[in-house]
Amino acid sequence: MALKLYNTLTRKKEEFRPLDPSNVRMYVCGPTVYDFAHIGNARPVIVFDVLYRLLRHVYGPDHVTYVRNITDVDDKINARAAQDYPGLPLNEAIRRVTEKTEKQFHEDMAALGALPPTVEPRATEHIEEMKAMIERLVEKGCAYVAEDHVLFHVAAMPDYGKLSGRSLDEMVAGARVEVAPFKKDPMDFVLWKPSKPGEPSWASPCGIAARGRPGWHIECSAMSAAHLGEMFDIHGGGIDLVFPHHENEVAQSRCANGTPIMAQVWMHNGFLQVEGEKMAKSLGNFVTVHELLEDWPGEAVRLNMLMTHYRQPLNWTEAGLREAKRMLDHWYELTADTSGEGMLCADAVAAIEDDLNTPKAVSALHELRQAAARGSKPAGRSLKASAQMLGLLQQDSQTWADWRPPSFTQDDARIATFISARNAARAAKNFKEADRIRDELAAMGIVLKDAKDPKTGELVTTWEVAR
Repeated sequence: MALKLYNTLTRKKEEFRPLDPSNVRMYVCGPTVYDFAHIGNARPVIVFDVLYRLLRHVYGPDHVTYVRNITDVDDKINARAAQDYPGLPLNEAIRRVTEKTEKQFHEDMAALGALPPTVEPRATEHIEEMKAMIERLVEKGCAYVAEDHVLFHVAAMPDYGKLSGRSLDEMVAGARVEVAPFKKDPMDFVLWKPSKPGEPSWASPCGIAARGRPGWHIECSAMSAAHLGEMFDIHGGGIDLVFPHHENEVAQSRCANGTPIMAQVWMHNGFLQVEGEKMAKSLGNFVTVHELLEDWPGEAVRLNMLMTHYRQPLNWTEAGLREAKRMLDHWYELTADTSGEGMLCADAVAAIEDDLNTPKAVSALHELRQAAARGSKPAGRSLKASAQMLGLLQQDSQTWADWRPPSFTQDDARIATFISARNAARAAKNFKEADRIRDELAAMGIVLKDAKDPKTGELVTTWEVAR
């Protein structure tokens, strides 16, 4: 089956034909390193990791280049640095924030089973490329200098808005455009701006005397061109980036390079909610990956993501996490004695090749699980090999069985409190709460056993560490 991907630019699913099959190139917008990654940030990492694995399978590992950037110059970083390290010079505070956040991002994504990208460029390492691109845009009349800023003139791009499919009014509203008297048009956006005292700054392009720093959009255009060329195969990110970020990338890249496209295929994953609500700190449901990994193994988080198609909204629930963990427990048990060198499941591969239909691929793995449970060794080997293609079953079975939350301690008194609360819930016939407590203990690696006391007939609950 041919690989098919949904292209945001054409709004249809298309057969993927790389510009150069010997060098398939993909760029994905990475993190702005001012805060720990939350589960919404993790979704594109997992989605495009699956695509990266698939491309490596189809074209060969040596023929795929995956670039995911690090944005390390941004207003949010400056604000966080000033907040967290008020006694330090801003540049030193910024360095501490970005180093700490980037390190945690790498650790968290590795725990989720994500392969490192081929190249991970940092914005601050590509300032000269950004300045050169800005100067080309000014020379071509696509950008202009005004009051120490350089702005892209949207009117220079006749089909601006094609990627997002928005009208001018919708774009103005969606971009929350900054009103500035020096703009030729309200939609014009910043390529370069003057730095405030103490902020990171570089010598400005276009003869501007004041030192400054790049705008966000120009960063990805310069970094992708530097590592993948002026035209490449796939550009990915979250659906929230379609406008204005990706729309602006297309405009400035095509105008600067004189190319008909920037990327052939634009792919975007859907939004994420938590227990049916938008994730927000004000709602108390803001969950970072680092926090999540204190209670759940990374592969359970990954599988929970993959059970929803990447283009669909994802409702993140604890019930979904529990189900993913139970599924993996069984898969690991069934494949404990297999090497993982079995044949890939044709149905699972076909599902992934059909626009990353991971829910259908997981269904195919369920069928293998059933066959393996009936004693089929080939099914067990295929289950392991096919799951590994999705970035699952990466550990040996004993390591998985021995996993405990990092904060886990066998605190008898604490566990007794949980059991007491569960017994009280059962006595009140609140079985939903009783089940919730049992599941919470299970997530901590504690298995409850209920039995009647042979003398009194009363229900007695004991516990043991899961094996």
